[in-house]
Amino acid sequence: MSLLNLTRELESLVADIVCRVDALRHIDPGRVLICVASTRGSGIHGTFAKIHALRFRGGESSIQVKRGRTTCTCTMPTVTCGGREMLYVVYFLVPRFFDLPLREKLITIFHELYHISPSFDGDIRRFPGKNYAHGSSRKRYNALMAGLVEEYLRVRNPVFPDLLLCDMAGLRERYRTIVGRRLAAPKVRIQC
Repeated sequence: MSLLNLTRELESLVADIVCRVDALRHIDPGRVLICVASTRGSGIHGTFAKIHALRFRGGESSIQVKRGRTTCTCTMPTVTCGGREMLYVVYFLVPRFFDLPLREKLITIFHELYHISPSFDGDIRRFPGKNYAHGSSRKRYNALMAGLVEEYLRVRNPVFPDLLLCDMAGLRERYRTIVGRRLAAPKVRIQC
């Protein structure tokens, strides 16, 4: 093969995951935009992926925020792909994510997907307390992700795409051209 489309392969994998894992069945993969982004440094330390929710709490596209005596309106941008409005954008960082071992790649994918609200309303899943994104313990959050990965591995055909089995150097050796969707991070519009 001469062409590898990273985002297309990741989209297929996400679609497979959400149809096989009960805890993620609320996700419509057609409204989750998968993108790649470059990392500044190489190596496997740092961020591997990130998610951008395109709605505020409760699925609101705009909220009112007080700044001193002024009230400002914060509005989420509209992101569309193929004529559909997206609710989430997930970025996988190149080459860092692709240099992880298979199991760690899967845990990272599950980590980002689990952030998606059970209401699938464009907001993130919120845990009680100060650290509402991961709950009281990131270690416990990641242990839950490892458990979900094990559940997925029990029900999935063990044939994985090259992008999970190879590191970035291996993918470059195997494919002449590697492409992926890029999108600048969506920015909240603030009007005061």
